[in-house]
Amino acid sequence: MFNISQLAKALFPVLLANAALASPPKKGPVVVNYGPVFEVPATAYNLKAGVRYRVSMDVAATAADQTAVNRNLESAARFLNMQAQAGTPMADLELAVVVHGPAARDLLTDDAYFAQFGLPNPNSGLLTGLQAAGVAVYICGQTAAYQGFQPADFHAGVTMALSAITAHARLQAEGFTLTPF
Repeated sequence: MFNISQLAKALFPVLLANAALASPPKKGPVVVNYGPVFEVPATAYNLKAGVRYRVSMDVAATAADQTAVNRNLESAARFLNMQAQAGTPMADLELAVVVHGPAARDLLTDDAYFAQFGLPNPNSGLLTGLQAAGVAVYICGQTAAYQGFQPADFHAGVTMALSAITAHARLQAEGFTLTPF
């Protein structure tokens, strides 16, 4: 039977390992101020260096709170930041984000967002950071038209696609892998 001292000695390595996983997330370095990432062991299954990865993400959901950053858009920043923090060369990654449905509002300029909600777009800094990192951001043209948005209503650098389905079909034909979330 273990006494308390023996139990503490046996559990210490496990607690120490869990403490490392429980450290606070770090933002950056690719998309600064966005995309917090938790540190995991260096032996975690990850992308292989020297392999070109083309990844696309689908974003349709938005935050219920108009003052909040879209967590699904921030996942793009998180992906880039976690790969950089894990040592993946950014030259090995190409990322595209296809936005449709209610999330279209998250791509609006500050002026267009203000006209709708009375405040600047909380996603503006995130969009600027994603685009500075080379992320291609596409808006579904069908969504834009349905919601009454004009091309000029969208943040600089957002590309209008005929539709989200069209953007995904083309990206996949060009070798992009659609992430499952």
